[in-house]
Amino acid sequence: MPYPELTPAQITAGTEDRITRARDVLDELVATKAERSFDNTLRPLDRILDIIGHSFNDFAFMGYVHPSKEVRSAAKDAEERNSKFAVEILFREDLYRAVREYADTTEAHSLTGEHARFLEFTLRDLRRAGHELDPETRARVKEKTERLVELGVRFQQNIDEWEDWILCDRDDLEGLPDSYIDALTVDDETGKYRVSIDYPEMIPFLENARSRDLRQELRFRFNTVAAEDNRKILEEATRLRQEIAEAFGQPTWAHHRLEERMAKTPERVKGFYAELLGPLTDRGSEEVAAMEVLLESDTGDTVVRTWDWAYYDTQQRRTDYGVDNFEVAKYFPLPAVLEGMFDLTSEMFGINYVEVTDFDSWHPDVQLFAIVDTVTRDELGRFYLDLFPREGKFGHAAEFPLIPGRRLEDGTYQNPVCAMVANLTKPTKEAPSLLQHGEVETLFHEFGHVLHQNLGRTELARFSGTNVEQDFVEAPSQIMEHWIWRADVLSRFARHYETGEEIPVELVNQLVAARRLNKGLWQLRQMQYGWWDQELHGGSDRDLDLIYAEGAKISLLPPHEGTFALSGFGHLMGGYDASYYGYMWAEVFGDDMFSVFEAEGVTNPEVGMDYRRKVLERGGTIDPDLILIDFLGREPSNQAFLSKLGIVGTA
Repeated sequence: MPYPELTPAQITAGTEDRITRARDVLDELVATKAERSFDNTLRPLDRILDIIGHSFNDFAFMGYVHPSKEVRSAAKDAEERNSKFAVEILFREDLYRAVREYADTTEAHSLTGEHARFLEFTLRDLRRAGHELDPETRARVKEKTERLVELGVRFQQNIDEWEDWILCDRDDLEGLPDSYIDALTVDDETGKYRVSIDYPEMIPFLENARSRDLRQELRFRFNTVAAEDNRKILEEATRLRQEIAEAFGQPTWAHHRLEERMAKTPERVKGFYAELLGPLTDRGSEEVAAMEVLLESDTGDTVVRTWDWAYYDTQQRRTDYGVDNFEVAKYFPLPAVLEGMFDLTSEMFGINYVEVTDFDSWHPDVQLFAIVDTVTRDELGRFYLDLFPREGKFGHAAEFPLIPGRRLEDGTYQNPVCAMVANLTKPTKEAPSLLQHGEVETLFHEFGHVLHQNLGRTELARFSGTNVEQDFVEAPSQIMEHWIWRADVLSRFARHYETGEEIPVELVNQLVAARRLNKGLWQLRQMQYGWWDQELHGGSDRDLDLIYAEGAKISLLPPHEGTFALSGFGHLMGGYDASYYGYMWAEVFGDDMFSVFEAEGVTNPEVGMDYRRKVLERGGTIDPDLILIDFLGREPSNQAFLSKLGIVGTA
């Protein structure tokens, strides 16, 4: 696909062409007069998923990364069009009749494995599309579902297109190094430095800027992103979701949504949180008390606010552990980190990486790599890396599945393709991209998704790679974070970008020792977001302001007056609605899986290959609970998670 020359008109026309092709497949499926079989009923549905996947790869994905605002806008419309078509498929009565007819056959009753799971999930999807409801109710559900697609696209676009910053004199930037300051944009009108709400600028500022007032202002701007427009969208979306849930006889949207998740019910999520809230609150309270002492010494104030905790966390790392994030970053130039990550995963999972240089790219920063099996020499998949921020680009870090892995109709295998999109520190004229350790952690985390997507070997696109229950999808990425806290791993690739000196063992030990610092507070903030999400979808007549304020109590930090951070909480409309708990949920299971590596050797290739075969390659073909038990050899536990935080035992 010639991305640089792509026009809005081509995106619109191309998307409609793919939808037409997919609809033709669907029409042929429902019209067949032959006896119903897997090959003429369910396999065409998988082909449709593949067609729409290619449509996202070629067109809709550009809404997240293309430099042209006009192209991004057309691509967002294309994504909405694809999503509405997916809704349209499930609401077709003739498809429901065809699948039900097949489900009653002898062949269907004898299905096993991936095929049986596909039939089970398809029947569930059609039921959830309202085919067992009366026609009038089903029509309303369809209308509301399509409206939710529109709202979700607009909500994320409002976030992505939102730009805001504070203006600072040089003196206002006290606490920040020259390398950070020199990379800032100078405002044309005032001549002052702009510090934007983009992560590579905002996070270091909140962590290091001594001006408490400016930290407060920057945090305020971040927590009011698209507040007016997105609040209205969120209010409408939560109302529509509740109405849909009630149409299916469910008490809340959370109950309706979690039917498709590993957790199954909101009650299991509440139980999961309840087991962790006490230990985390005890630890977090101790951490806030320590910050209060530092704050009072600096300002006379004793109330730690949302714009304080990152700053004092950084001060503690420096004074108590000797960790300066900017000094540490000098040992993590991006090229070396990538090479180290590739070498590590090659060794553990039996793969090699080959850079592809001749390809169409939407931006000069983008790289493309192929993954090759070291034994068979077969290519397994490809992934793009688009790692630096730019205007209008997706503002966070994520892996985007582009083309699903699947067995094609001619018997050959279609390898998966995906893209890792991030916003890491950009290189400057004086230095390469120097990653703070948190950015290294982000890189490894997202690469866990890349491996999950590219190493999956499923027959059907429906279960390809990361197409697993959403509250399990983060586990294979959470586990990847562990390796960058290991001294024996960091010493492999962490080199000073100027001298080539290996990162000192003492610095690594300090970094690892500081890992548990304020982790109780950090996890409580994650739980706060999950609680917000569950409460927003916990019934009718949701009071957004009350929920926002009450959630702050979990974090142990007072709410930021005048803000509405839910407006910038993209996960609420990005498929994680009633499911954000999944991040902590998956972290617990990811930690549990890493305990196997700790017991057998963290770079042990035998354990790595066992993990590749039992977890990554299976994609969504097996229930996550069974995958965990198979790999762990026992029932899962939260003890490794608590141990990592130093709350129970030792890591």
